Amino acid sequence: MVAMTKKMKTFEITFSDPSKTFYCSGDKVAGKIIVEVSVVTKVSAMRVIGAGCAKVEYAKGKQRCRNEIEYLKYEDVVHLDNHPRDVDGSVTLRPGNRYEYMFGFELPQHGQLVSSYKGKFGYVQYHVKAVMERPSEPAQECKKFFEVEEPLDVNTPDLLAPTGGTKEKKVTCMFIPDGQVSLSAKIDRKGYCEGEEICINAKFENTCSRIVVPKAAIIAKHTYQANGRTKVRSEKLSAVRGDHIISGMCDTWQGKAIRIPKLKPSILGCNIIRVEYALRIYVHIPGSDKLLLELPLVIGTIPYNGFSSRTNSMSSQQSSMASNSWASLGMPPAPPSYSDISCDYRLDSPLTPLLDDHDADDGPIFIHTHSEFQYPPPAYTEVDEKLNGNGRVLQVC
Repeated sequence: MVAMTKKMKTFEITFSDPSKTFYCSGDKVAGKIIVEVSVVTKVSAMRVIGAGCAKVEYAKGKQRCRNEIEYLKYEDVVHLDNHPRDVDGSVTLRPGNRYEYMFGFELPQHGQLVSSYKGKFGYVQYHVKAVMERPSEPAQECKKFFEVEEPLDVNTPDLLAPTGGTKEKKVTCMFIPDGQVSLSAKIDRKGYCEGEEICINAKFENTCSRIVVPKAAIIAKHTYQANGRTKVRSEKLSAVRGDHIISGMCDTWQGKAIRIPKLKPSILGCNIIRVEYALRIYVHIPGSDKLLLELPLVIGTIPYNGFSSRTNSMSSQQSSMASNSWASLGMPPAPPSYSDISCDYRLDSPLTPLLDDHDADDGPIFIHTHSEFQYPPPAYTEVDEKLNGNGRVLQVC
């Protein structure tokens, strides 16, 4: 930022390392204040201020909600090296010369800062401000903002622990039971970094009369607190979807991938601004609310290294994870995928829209109105081995 007046040609702040994109707790913020004047100017003092705060501001009805927390406050007086001073301690700056005031200070230690953030109803910002005080004249100011990114390691036992869950929903039609939809899902860990992929293992079952669609999305939740009130804003960052599931059938995801997009790390240590992420796995049910399962995520800055304290115990299970993933969720092994069967699905009539999916990232789903499969899928059965040789055939979708 450069301030220019009739007496000021240049007044700006530069950092010692212009290529440094962000600072961490404990780092030194150093640079110089550059001054060039158009006329002879007396400067009584040059102050440098380092400041950082979190601020929330939004309207709740007629009330204006505001809150602020200070994280950085530094102030010092800097001087010109090898420059003569007047009797009153001021210095005289003359046109044609370039003056540089050097400054430097350390950021607070780990745990005392919060990563920079800019949202719709609040922000966390850090800056260096230079204040030039002049006798009998208004002070001149200039600012330079800098980014802070607190390290967040995803290689902690808590973030390396797998997470999963099960949800089901009973569907009705005009208050008449119409079956249910259920899902079970699991991911290997909770901590991820930008660019990594989340592998989803999930099973979806549909016993209602409607065609349902399984989906997954990464959700960001921004929470703002001010004046004893809370405002929450959620947004979908990226999404994937599966094939539609007709009545009486099921579908499985074995390692279905969704990539972490470019985004800011989680903010969990601020009392008035909180940024959390979740993997939302859900099923779109026409004419009914979605069936939702949210698995918490933490987006960090130090990526997974594969050599945590859990690695030895987990690596022995990793080779059999795909086959055992459903057993850990209390589900039978997944049936073979019909998508591997080479079929020629010819239509005897045009495509007819069956239902509309109201998510913005999806379009209508179509079925064949009068056509039949040229090659029907093979029957899939399994024998319950616990019946002492009296085989009982179980139909598995």
